[in-house]
Amino acid sequence: MLAITFHPASAEELAIAPVVPIELPEGIVEKRQEFHAVTQPKLTSTLVAAYAERQKKIEAFDGFDVPAPLPELTEEVLLGYIDRQRNQALDAIERVDITAKPALNAEVLSDYVTKDFVPTEKRVKLADDEKLCLAQAIYHEARGESREGQLAVANVIINRAMNKRYPSTICGVVFQNADKGKFRCQFTFACDGRSDFGSERAAWNRSMKMAETAFHEFQDGETPGVVPNSVLFYHTTAVKPSWSRSFHRVAAIGSHLFYAKN
Repeated sequence: MLAITFHPASAEELAIAPVVPIELPEGIVEKRQEFHAVTQPKLTSTLVAAYAERQKKIEAFDGFDVPAPLPELTEEVLLGYIDRQRNQALDAIERVDITAKPALNAEVLSDYVTKDFVPTEKRVKLADDEKLCLAQAIYHEARGESREGQLAVANVIINRAMNKRYPSTICGVVFQNADKGKFRCQFTFACDGRSDFGSERAAWNRSMKMAETAFHEFQDGETPGVVPNSVLFYHTTAVKPSWSRSFHRVAAIGSHLFYAKN
């Protein structure tokens, strides 16, 4: 039998020789030197001074904290804004009496802020209320009519809102005298003691969409154009009120007859 004896290696024998990288070829060394010579500027006193000056400017820069100067409010600036978006606030400025005065000045704007300014949130709420009142009138007064017949009713309401003899808002016209008791208002549904919201979903949705369109026309100073602006009255063909004999009949649409003053 062959006997083999293992002897442990000494610490000296286990030592790892240091790793030394091989030298780069002379051509590669030259290429690196050429690259650094082109891309790395020499560190001169001029370069150091320029760097220090730039750092000072960066630390002193506070342009982001300086508010931009406000542009002068001129007629050209204002008209440009109106072209982009109609705004009730600007419409109110236009209504200010500026006879024999500059088109815009501090006094005019101050007068607007004091008398006509309405916060955006409140304007949105008023517009939504106006559209709702118009939708309720269309629904209760003409939901069984054709589109033309429904718009004709909306037309009369808007005509009244534009007439100095009536309230200047849609809701004011629709619910005029509703506070005086049952059946004493201008439109029966407004004071009959029942809910003013529609229960027929399809008809109600049509009324809301129609009211949306008609109200935007009213905001622009226009009407649906189904009946003339002079038409302020109507009734159904099922009745013949005494006042109808005093007015001029202008149109008959569906089950409604429309009148203007003689």
